[in-house]
Amino acid sequence: MYQFLVETAWLIPCYALLGALLSILWLPSITRRTGPRPAGYVNTCTTLLAVLHSVALLPLTWHQPPQEFFYPWLQVANLNLTLPVEVSSLTVGALILINGLNLLAQFYAIGYMEMDWGWARFFALLALFEAGLSGLVLCNSLFFSYVILEILTLGTYLLIGFWFNQSLVVTGARDAFLTKRVGDLFLLMGVIALLPLAGTWNFTELAVWAQTAQVDPNVAALIGLALIAGPMGKCAQFPLHLWLDEAMEGPLPSTILRNSVVVASGAWVLVKLQPVLALSPITLTALVVIGATTAIGGTLIAIAQIDTKRALSYLVSAYMGLVFIAVGTQHDEAALLLVLTHAVAIALLVMSVGGVIWNSITQNLTQHGGLWSRRPVSGFSFLVGAAGLIAVPPLGGFWALLQLADGLWDDHQFGLLGVLGLVNGLTAFGLTRVFSLMFGGKPSAMTERSPEIHWPMALPMAVLLGFVLHLPLILQSLSLLPDWVIVNYPVALGLIGSSLLGCSISAFIYLGNVVPKPVKLPSPALQDFLAYDLYTAKLYKISFVLAVDLVSRFTSWCDRYVVDGIVNLVGISSIFGGEGLKYSTSGQSQFYALTILVGLSCLGVWLGWPFLSHLSLSAIATTGP
Repeated sequence: MYQFLVETAWLIPCYALLGALLSILWLPSITRRTGPRPAGYVNTCTTLLAVLHSVALLPLTWHQPPQEFFYPWLQVANLNLTLPVEVSSLTVGALILINGLNLLAQFYAIGYMEMDWGWARFFALLALFEAGLSGLVLCNSLFFSYVILEILTLGTYLLIGFWFNQSLVVTGARDAFLTKRVGDLFLLMGVIALLPLAGTWNFTELAVWAQTAQVDPNVAALIGLALIAGPMGKCAQFPLHLWLDEAMEGPLPSTILRNSVVVASGAWVLVKLQPVLALSPITLTALVVIGATTAIGGTLIAIAQIDTKRALSYLVSAYMGLVFIAVGTQHDEAALLLVLTHAVAIALLVMSVGGVIWNSITQNLTQHGGLWSRRPVSGFSFLVGAAGLIAVPPLGGFWALLQLADGLWDDHQFGLLGVLGLVNGLTAFGLTRVFSLMFGGKPSAMTERSPEIHWPMALPMAVLLGFVLHLPLILQSLSLLPDWVIVNYPVALGLIGSSLLGCSISAFIYLGNVVPKPVKLPSPALQDFLAYDLYTAKLYKISFVLAVDLVSRFTSWCDRYVVDGIVNLVGISSIFGGEGLKYSTSGQSQFYALTILVGLSCLGVWLGWPFLSHLSLSAIATTGP
């Protein structure tokens, strides 16, 4: 039974694909008779099968060596494309996280989208995400990981554009797709360039090769930078972070999955590629710089947002920036723990604010307020999710941040340790701000009548609430947490202090009556700079968009006046030549012979002109003085 479950682990992504295929059966003709709900129920059941299979695998693979299975696909000449599947406690744990969160998101969507008739399409796309992510964690090949990441990019485009009759949705889906494609293009270059050097795309073999590889530093740097470009787009890192903001135009249940585990797909590939990236110090430095810039910038931008979903989306980018720092400093275990704690905490946060958006019409923070007495379950869930995301002991976020901070302390990287404390404090400030504007203060016109959510949305939120609270106990039972005796107390106290400082200042500003509302920064220019995303969109317009526009205009001019001009000249010449020959036709054979003779004479003179000129020059030289 043990070996059967392990060997059939490849079926876990197939459960979701089966649900997606069954959803296609609910075409409009069938939906008019049965309604759209069966498509959602079918997908939820197939996801439940994936969860049960993954949970059954975990005790069988715990403390066991990884097992790898190979499935041949294509072999041409020296190219062997065989799909390697790795089954280990790490991959199985990732499967439980992905399928479990997708199950809760689907259950949440049943309540959130109860009046929507696009169930079949929506749940099929959620199933595509689930299958892609499950296949990504099982796949042990860089090439097939790239293929799966491309599928996830397509799924992101389709889910953001779900309500395609709205103009903002269409432009948001397009911009998100194009932004991620920039990173994917460079990633493909790195994938192709790596094969001649390493001779393999297998992650395990790449790690072995990297231990003794002798690669030119410039080549290693170029390949490393290309390989991190793809994860930059997936993890919404600066300057490829705008797509996550645009993705907020999609349905909120898809945001639960996207903000928790979809953005972490790039982080997973980074961790698997870490031995290769370590060949170039330039690449590791780039990871740290990109992560630190995004982490600080993302938290600052989040504080200036008045849209609820966007305020949380920028925090996602900031947290993924910490993951980049962890990978760049070669603390892979801390990176994986950050991904885990972030996924469950941010999913709970999105669920809690989603219920408010669901029946409050607006998601503008300035129009909320006073919801704590009306929606205590949602408010308490938000508090737990926020505490699980920052350094609040004993929740999971504290242990993840502490593990990274402890590693930075041991490496004497005190500058990055300060960045970590700053980002944690700003995150605490931003989350407290959102809670204060939404659940604190007095009710507004939009929240005067705001009842608690109904049970299909409350149940998955309550389950995830319990999981976030019990995550430290789960990690401790798996021996994944350090003992309190060996905790670095100065570092721990510093992180806790930054959390308390951020929460206290934010509560004083937004819950107190000392600072006038709405809160504004002393400098309007600085406030606009943060509110408009550091003017990144304008920077795009005056750089990449302008360059593409100029190249397109030049290409259009060449096509119109050069290419078309030559073709038109040939056509016009043929027309006038034909018209001229029409009037020279006399029917006299001697005239035709004369014409041919003249033409041949001219052709002979033209061809023999170099020889004739050479003879003339020789004659002049001979007859000269």
